[in-house]
Amino acid sequence: MLTLYRRHQPPCRHASRRVRNCKCPIWVQGSLRGEYVRRSLDLRSWEAASDLITAWNASGEIGVVKPETPTIKEAVERFLADCEARHLKDSSLKKYRNLLTKKLLPFCEDHGWTRMRQLTLDALREFRGSWTFAPITHQKNLEFLKAFLRFAEHSAWLAENPSRALKPPKVTPDPTLPFSRTEVEKLLKACATFDGNGTRLRAMILLLRYSGLRISDAVALMRDRISGGKVFLYTQKTGTPVYVPVPKKVSQALAAQPGEKYLFWSGNGKRKSAIEDWRRSLLALAKLADVKEPSFHRLRDTFAVELLLAGVPIEQVSILLGHSSLKITEKHYAPWVKARQKQLEAAVKKAW
Repeated sequence: MLTLYRRHQPPCRHASRRVRNCKCPIWVQGSLRGEYVRRSLDLRSWEAASDLITAWNASGEIGVVKPETPTIKEAVERFLADCEARHLKDSSLKKYRNLLTKKLLPFCEDHGWTRMRQLTLDALREFRGSWTFAPITHQKNLEFLKAFLRFAEHSAWLAENPSRALKPPKVTPDPTLPFSRTEVEKLLKACATFDGNGTRLRAMILLLRYSGLRISDAVALMRDRISGGKVFLYTQKTGTPVYVPVPKKVSQALAAQPGEKYLFWSGNGKRKSAIEDWRRSLLALAKLADVKEPSFHRLRDTFAVELLLAGVPIEQVSILLGHSSLKITEKHYAPWVKARQKQLEAAVKKAW
């Protein structure tokens, strides 16, 4: 227990510790959680001294004043503001907002939780139990939730981070399925009879197949990024510089595009809207060509797998894809590295 008292000094006429109505320095004496203290607080206001001792008791440590803990809503707002100050991409900010403002805050409001200390391990498990995400999306959102709670812990709003005990879901990765060479030829051939701008769609397919670009980067590709049969850019997702040579037929198809600045986008409106327009065109083309499960990303996969099967080291494939880490490439294309190994083994046996 900590006790406040005034240590009277001349010319004060009082001597008893019980007297408070003077301006002599205030001292504290006692113990808190086994730690003994007897010292001056450098204060003369009894109210201020009482508030200080209350803060010590709340923190459980002498001389330690815990910062004011915000509500859950305030904590979310401060975290999102910090994300914006770190210049995170709009796509990342949107994912944080979707989880925290559209799911966590309404869930806490329904349960009457307003303080950060109410986000216990059991509360987090109950919140996670309300999710209906697919396993891979579940895993990503769990990472976003843990990032928010780490921020809260580092800000001293939580004594410890309860999300450390949350285990991620079991995610079974789907194998990457590139287009076969026959499917690519069927798509290109169907462009000639496509009810739309088939020439432009053919150029897009050739670009993705032979450069391995993401559709988001291809849509915003500028004409000045193509020179000498090569495509150069910084990828939108990772900011990694990519410098890829392309066949002559690809260069010719790109050069024939009418755009002055962008080859596959007007530059007006949102890039996401332009990407969706291209995806709808691909779906219509694939239906015409009788190609199942079409997606632009499969063309990127086709680029990577063809390189691996041709004997290109996976480290070089990773660089061409603009991956920020070799582990990402290995994770997505491990089955095709094995296929390449089987090709090599077959070649050795053939030599026998």
